[in-house]
Amino acid sequence: MNKYLVELIGTFFLVLTVGCTVIDKGASPLAPIAICASLMIMIFAGGHISGGHYNPAVTLGVWMRGKYETKDVAPYWAFQFIGAALAAAVVTFFKAGATITPGTPQTVPALLAEFLFTFALGYVVLNIATANNSFTASPSA
Repeated sequence: MNKYLVELIGTFFLVLTVGCTVIDKGASPLAPIAICASLMIMIFAGGHISGGHYNPAVTLGVWMRGKYETKDVAPYWAFQFIGAALAAAVVTFFKAGATITPGTPQTVPALLAEFLFTFALGYVVLNIATANNSFTASPSA
């Protein structure tokens, strides 16, 4: 159960950071740095327990690599969605009354950006958290 709670907490803080940094009265060109820092901190804090996915696409990638059992995928996703929903509720409270102007993104560039950055996140997790390397190898005595 601990790994699921870690996924909930990590996803919560990731979504909370996104919501608090990109919505009016907090939006800044530095928002991506805050978001990346939050994700990095959550991965350092809980990665050794849950793998630090904090994103259903990453969980899918790790499962496809054969590093998680099928029985763990649905609970990971459920706790990630619960964490995201709780964070959205907190952001709604913090940002009550904020002016939100919907953007008009270009569909193809937006989808390409989403694909590329989700790929990058999955790539990092697959090559750091699920591979035998200097980050995951036990220190020699």
